[in-house]
Amino acid sequence: MQSHADSRLGTENISKLMFQLALPAVLAQVVNVLYNIVDRIYIGRIPNVGAAALTGVGVTFPIITIISAFSGFSSGGGAPLASIALGQNQKERAEKILGNCTSLLLCCSVILIMVFLIFQKPLLYLFGASDNTIGYSTTYITIYLAGTFFVELAVGLNTFISCQGQARTAMLSVLIGAVVNILLDPLFIFVFDMGVAGAACATVISQALSAAWVLRFLTSDRSVIRLRISRMKFNRSLLGSVLALGVSPFIMQATESAITIVMNHGLQVYGGDLYVGSMTILQSVMQLIFVPVSGFTNGVQPIISYNFGAGQFERVKQTIRRMISITFCVTFLYVLTAMLFPGIFAGMFTTDAELLALVKKVLPVFISGMLIFGLQSGIQSSFLGLGQAKISLFIALLRKVILLIPLALILPHFFGVMGVYYSEPIADVISVTTAVTLFLLNIRKILSRETLEKVANTKD
Repeated sequence: MQSHADSRLGTENISKLMFQLALPAVLAQVVNVLYNIVDRIYIGRIPNVGAAALTGVGVTFPIITIISAFSGFSSGGGAPLASIALGQNQKERAEKILGNCTSLLLCCSVILIMVFLIFQKPLLYLFGASDNTIGYSTTYITIYLAGTFFVELAVGLNTFISCQGQARTAMLSVLIGAVVNILLDPLFIFVFDMGVAGAACATVISQALSAAWVLRFLTSDRSVIRLRISRMKFNRSLLGSVLALGVSPFIMQATESAITIVMNHGLQVYGGDLYVGSMTILQSVMQLIFVPVSGFTNGVQPIISYNFGAGQFERVKQTIRRMISITFCVTFLYVLTAMLFPGIFAGMFTTDAELLALVKKVLPVFISGMLIFGLQSGIQSSFLGLGQAKISLFIALLRKVILLIPLALILPHFFGVMGVYYSEPIADVISVTTAVTLFLLNIRKILSRETLEKVANTKD
């Protein structure tokens, strides 16, 4: 029997529903990004060593991203499938998906901790650390790895709250951790004089609180689908479906690490520590672009998945149209503002005159392709919500693996250090154009009974 929380996804006014679900999701994502942003803001202001410490923490970004990326198998693969199952009134199937995803997250956590603890130092040098910054890098990431279980569960399972129409509860899980992190950062970094170690400790404690909140809700009577030990035994068929759909968001996040490695290496070779430090700030500004849009699409995605599962294709079309329009307009306006006033954004993260001047120069170039990237964000989320793993995977691979990484390796040979910065907008424009073309060619066929039956045809 369906609860009001999930059945309203198929009955309420779409605009009202989008606002109700997306607003908490946007707030949750904005608050969530503060984990890293606030760390960097405070670290960049540590007396005498702020610029070096900021660069050192910045090169840990690939490891942090990979840890978060593994949660994408659950959040990006399991949650849409669970939402489709709820739309078909298959609660037991949805709970099995949740249980399998939880087990997957726990296994991934063990492997990630072992691998990165053993190989962290050579990896950090590979990612762009120097002898001047490696100490800050190892200190931060060693402590951060202790909280891997918390990160995986907090990020990977939170979308299972959103997928059942409980966006406000999902927002609270993120809000609790982020507020604690914001409060603990200055206390640990400056008052207790822990520096970079203090920032890492604050993050781990905050993620632990978020994970506790998520687990408490999913095991309670308030959750439409409950996390039960009996549902956590691996089911090969279900897990295969989760991984097939989740590989796209996984690659989207994991390849951020590869991109950071390639770009930091190029910046170190052609520029030096100052240029590597600039990338830390540029990535932070990019997060401020991506995260609110990602929060919005995550909030809207359950509406698409649920109604697709229920066969209400007209509601799916209306939701997709409105979502893509909003993601495009918001992204365009935000990026245009950042391009016109780069000094304001750079000043959020550093007071170092050289670093500030460099970021003001390269920021407008680096993010210019993001002016139209809202189109791809909406399209990518639509394909995920409709269970289209192959198309979503191709779009993810195209921008980052097929285009961005080769461009970042090739262009510096012709344009020097600026070639690294040019690679981003070129890749963005080509990938957005391709995503729009694929969407227009495939959307009618996807919204059919035949496609719905194929997506839902996995045996339990």
